[in-house]
Amino acid sequence: MSGAAPSAAAQTFLTVQVGDERFALPASDVAEVIRPPAVTRVPLGPSSLLGLANLRGAVMPVVALHSLLGCAGRPCATARVVVVDRGAPVGLVIDKVVSLEAGGAAPADTTGMGVEGGPRAQPIDLDALLGKDFGNFARPMQHRQSAAPLELQAPSAVVRDEVALVCFAVAGQDFALPLTAVHGIVALPDEVAIVPRTDGVMLGVMSLRGQLLPLVSLRGLLGLPAGGQGSVRPRVVVARIGAGLVGLAIDGMREILRVPASIIDPVPAILTRGNAEAQIQGICRLDGGRRLVSVLSTDHLFRDQTLIDRMMPQSETRYDMDRDMDTADGHLSDDEQFIVFRLGGEEYGLPIGSVDEVVRLPDTLARLPKAPAFIEGVMNLRGRVVPVIDQRRRFKFETRGERRRERIVVVRIDHMQAGFVVDTVSEVLKIPQNQLRPTPELAADGSQIIDRVANIEVEGRMILLLNPRELLDRAEKDLLAAMTEDNPERAAS
Repeated sequence: MSGAAPSAAAQTFLTVQVGDERFALPASDVAEVIRPPAVTRVPLGPSSLLGLANLRGAVMPVVALHSLLGCAGRPCATARVVVVDRGAPVGLVIDKVVSLEAGGAAPADTTGMGVEGGPRAQPIDLDALLGKDFGNFARPMQHRQSAAPLELQAPSAVVRDEVALVCFAVAGQDFALPLTAVHGIVALPDEVAIVPRTDGVMLGVMSLRGQLLPLVSLRGLLGLPAGGQGSVRPRVVVARIGAGLVGLAIDGMREILRVPASIIDPVPAILTRGNAEAQIQGICRLDGGRRLVSVLSTDHLFRDQTLIDRMMPQSETRYDMDRDMDTADGHLSDDEQFIVFRLGGEEYGLPIGSVDEVVRLPDTLARLPKAPAFIEGVMNLRGRVVPVIDQRRRFKFETRGERRRERIVVVRIDHMQAGFVVDTVSEVLKIPQNQLRPTPELAADGSQIIDRVANIEVEGRMILLLNPRELLDRAEKDLLAAMTEDNPERAAS
């Protein structure tokens, strides 16, 4: 706080109870007192940090004063959160508010007792108290608010003859679209508006960030048999079709691959009908040909373009949708695209530019002699040996996801590849800049594995966006680099 501090007698204090003790906070520091909000847990944060919460669009750290003050016990069922201003809101969890009154923090009396017959309130130096676990909240918030989004070079392993594919399941078969044609992958909404007098494959329209999106059954479009999807909730691939966006309903997401163009074969001409263009532009051979993935053609997916034209939004809305895409002259929209995955019940995201692939977790991982302890094992990724790290263990999560849904997110870190095991990969999501929030300094040592937070208020979601460069510390990067140098055949091509 700047300027001369007012005298104790002129100040107003908020007296709060934490455990069996009472403490006084200058009322000038207090913005409001609220009920405990829903929080998103932050991995590897200080023990006093309960998580991050949404406070009217701002990302607010929620801190347990019990832990900071060394008080016994945990917040009670009637706890409240005192919101203080430290360049950004910080929530302090207390047991209850005792009083708000003018005067010194410790009223002068002869009994040693304060209001309501309780012990006298002790003054709190908030800056020193928060600094023990978190450093300076105000400085990093102000700095990070104006910081530019994380810029990442395209993965060096991606060469001209490689193709990036988003793979998904439809009627028990594997299909894919080029990553460049995929705007995002989202959950199928509960509410879909039915449009009358449309083709049977048209499911209706859905809302996507305030815009109307035509929704099509890919199963019906490809003439595949109807059937249930089991317990897995269907998803929607938002694809660029012609000049607009179309939602393609699928059974579930599989993985994201970068494969050599040489393993994608053209569809035999005998399989096309007459002179019609094939909806499938190629067949990708994986696992030595034991697994086949059909690569769809967005240009010829809809043989009758009038089906889509009838469902496309009117020109004014369609213009807004088109503006969300890359423009013809090569300028990019302000949106950023992320791979969203789950770990320990929370959602995390990585910039799509930092992710080489998303693949299934092999049944077994090979353990290399003299490999660093943090490496669970290695996997063979089409001739490349990639070290695999269990991110759940690093985040100190005790629970595991379903084995069949576990995935490995292959990330490029300083020209090296590493695979991180996650519970499941759920979406490829474009997030507008106005929904990206900076994170406060969450560790006293300055480490910042959470780069930003996607605060999607309309959906009640908070996604922690990881900084790929912070997934490994410096010592681990050195060990990984040494392992790669000692074994050149393990280097990513």
